[in-house]
Amino acid sequence: MKDYVIITDSTADLPDSLVQKYHIEIIPLYYNMDGTVYGGDKNLEYKEFYDKMRSGIMPTTMASNPEYVMDLFRKYMEKGIDILNISFSSALSSSYNTEYFVANEFAERYPERKIITIDSLCASLGQGLLVYKAVIMKEAGASIEECASWIEENKLHICHQFTVEDLNHLYRGGRVSKTTAVLGTMINIKPILHVDNEGKLIPLNKVRGRKKSLTELVDNMEKTMGRYRNQNDVVFISHGDSLEDANYVAGLIKERFQITQIVIGDISPTIGAHAGPGTIALFYLGESR
Repeated sequence: MKDYVIITDSTADLPDSLVQKYHIEIIPLYYNMDGTVYGGDKNLEYKEFYDKMRSGIMPTTMASNPEYVMDLFRKYMEKGIDILNISFSSALSSSYNTEYFVANEFAERYPERKIITIDSLCASLGQGLLVYKAVIMKEAGASIEECASWIEENKLHICHQFTVEDLNHLYRGGRVSKTTAVLGTMINIKPILHVDNEGKLIPLNKVRGRKKSLTELVDNMEKTMGRYRNQNDVVFISHGDSLEDANYVAGLIKERFQITQIVIGDISPTIGAHAGPGTIALFYLGESR
């Protein structure tokens, strides 16, 4: 079987421990904060990033750098290693288009090599969970074709459940109206959102109060797992500088479903710029999104 590498974007929000353990290559996405561009080797600590947002400094985000993608893909092509690239949702970023274009160019240059780029239609640790499933398959001996086929067949079963602390960040991103943001903040309304089959972030419903919103994520998980209930041997949770609340959700999951393997990670600035500090997101396999 030919050797291959699994590549994804920094938006997959995978903890460094998993990236290093499974030798996953990460394509950085960049952001501008207070006049300085960050990403790749130059990054703010997550707490500092979210504290700046809390103080009113708003970041802007950028897609992956074509030159970086070309250099990375070329490195593996020249080593004779195939590439499975699992990209950030095309509905949320142009990164997939960049990576797809570069992949096509290298496929012509290196016809003896295989390079597959997949639009994950996922975000944050939803993308991360898809990548994790792929690397576990690779470790078990699956070929690049088998991995790619499984991803395409199952990516719409990666469920995303989000809630946010501050509605104003969703207003800035066009996810809720100004009226909803103002009134919702006044009466402590918290939205529940998910990523739909087109890879877009969509509001599901609203509840009153932070604890209720966290419980609602787990309630929705119970409603949507269906026949995948017994396949959730691992669940992922990401957070925007809100580890205590992430642990609270993890505790609910362990108590209700007896799932013991729960990976908790930080929401990277590219996603956090639009969701804001205090965001909690839950990811698992389900019947449908």
